[in-house]
Amino acid sequence: MSPEDLAAAAKYYRQVFDTRGPLSPPKRCRPDTLKDAYDVQKSWVATFDDGSRGGLAGYKIALTTPVMQRLLGFDQPCIGPVFEKGIHASPADVRFDAYGRPGVECEIAVRLGADLDGGPYRRESIGEAVAACMAAIEIVDDQNADYDAIDAHALIASGAWNGGCVLSAPQAGWRELDLREVAGTLAINGADIETGKGVDVMGHPFDALAFVANGLVEQGRPLRRDMIVMTGSVVGTKWPEPGDEVTVRMEGLGEATVRFG
Repeated sequence: MSPEDLAAAAKYYRQVFDTRGPLSPPKRCRPDTLKDAYDVQKSWVATFDDGSRGGLAGYKIALTTPVMQRLLGFDQPCIGPVFEKGIHASPADVRFDAYGRPGVECEIAVRLGADLDGGPYRRESIGEAVAACMAAIEIVDDQNADYDAIDAHALIASGAWNGGCVLSAPQAGWRELDLREVAGTLAINGADIETGKGVDVMGHPFDALAFVANGLVEQGRPLRRDMIVMTGSVVGTKWPEPGDEVTVRMEGLGEATVRFG
């Protein structure tokens, strides 16, 4: 993309974020390559230096499952930012109309105890940098997307649709767990909807963490100490209604609850 098109795209995705959609980017704002997509994302993130979402507090991984990759015509996961004002301690109350179309996912979140600016990182070693693990609800927002007009590059450019997250209290004893076997259940209004395990995210949540860490090093914006990383959902995305209460339970890692008012 030309510098002019890159700037126009970042401005477009910021406007869509602020107005909660609809997301239907014109051709000029659709990156053709993975590099262009992340360059737009970085420029889009820079527009939030105005403080409207607080500082950059971490990152998320998206498209970790084959079904989601097929939906958007892609062959790998992708990375998006998490902003400070989008992070909530459980239990949380959020406004349903603060999002274009909110969805919820069941995840393990990690808080880093060290910078990850070297690498390449692998599952076996990256756990040394993890200070705590938490049960987490990711609130995704597809911004009322026109799915016929977007692809994975547009998803990346628009921040990978992170609307925020709700975190349980940090669990320092996670090292006693086999995170592959940790079961996560998403419930809506007290009814269990779906259960998955850590192994359902790329084989291990730390494989997802390593993917994010390595990708961000390549992009020149590495993960830093105290950042939060969302490691991907162990269940499919669910779409709550106004008034719904959503709870995520992660075996050995606590639970997180959010109500959409």
